[in-house]
Amino acid sequence: MRADRLIQVLLHLQSRPRVTAAELAEALEVSVATARRDLEALSAAGVPVYPQPGRGGGWSLLGGARTDLSGLTAPEARALFLLAGPGSASSDDARAALRKLVRALPATFRAEAEAAAAAVVVDRKAWSAADRTRPPEVDALQRAVVERRRVRLDYTGATGRSSRRTVDPFGLVDKGGVWYLIAGTPRGPRTFRVDRISVLQVTDETAAVPDDLDLRAEWDRVVGEVEVRRSATWATVLVDAEHVGVLRTQFGRHTMVEGEEDGRARVRVAAPTPLDVARHLAGWGAQAEVLGPVEVRGELARIGAELAARYGD
Repeated sequence: MRADRLIQVLLHLQSRPRVTAAELAEALEVSVATARRDLEALSAAGVPVYPQPGRGGGWSLLGGARTDLSGLTAPEARALFLLAGPGSASSDDARAALRKLVRALPATFRAEAEAAAAAVVVDRKAWSAADRTRPPEVDALQRAVVERRRVRLDYTGATGRSSRRTVDPFGLVDKGGVWYLIAGTPRGPRTFRVDRISVLQVTDETAAVPDDLDLRAEWDRVVGEVEVRRSATWATVLVDAEHVGVLRTQFGRHTMVEGEEDGRARVRVAAPTPLDVARHLAGWGAQAEVLGPVEVRGELARIGAELAARYGD
């Protein structure tokens, strides 16, 4: 849901006792389905927007029409800004609307609302086809970020090693449906995959968060470092041009088509190690010809020999 449209929906709801999805769609110049999804998103996020079924029904903002948002409770305001904040990052109009919305809140809510708006970054480019289920720990971590509370967590790293840590939560990132926590540690900022947190405890200790923290800039730094590691080994592959899309699915942004001749495409692909490249390509059999480097060809030969030894008879 776009942040600027969210603000429009709220203002529209404030100006009348109730509104139907069709009326909202006409007012905002969107489809009825989009208007209904926006209303449902607000309600699901905890903003007091409720449907009234039956003839003469529609959607209402709890408490009826009003000219400001002073009727929102602190949890409702936080839910609203958690929903609106990520969408405002790419739109000047949305940021301006969000600032107006902050000014409409009671003064005691403003700091927390602003923290909620900056608590989550949305990055739609997925790194992998991992499970996209939203981990239940996300809600507690969002509260910890907004309230600046330290958290203790039992965490299992990519290597399978488990550890117990106490960290200062800076913010959360939704990376193509996979959630990450950026947090301060004694060794500097670190990134944790939320679905690898097995035990989470929000403490009463105040988290140490830099005053000049820019969550988006911090995440861009993390992505840059990860992308360097993910593209440490490049290989050149010949495949039928019609199958380039399959390579893109496997290697994502680390896929570059260098040329095409006689229906065959010359493609550069990358992964962290020669073995990682070979594992992706082994299932292609003779349909993909790896021109180099020799390390990838060697890994493919080794994998092929292992498969022949296991299944050759």
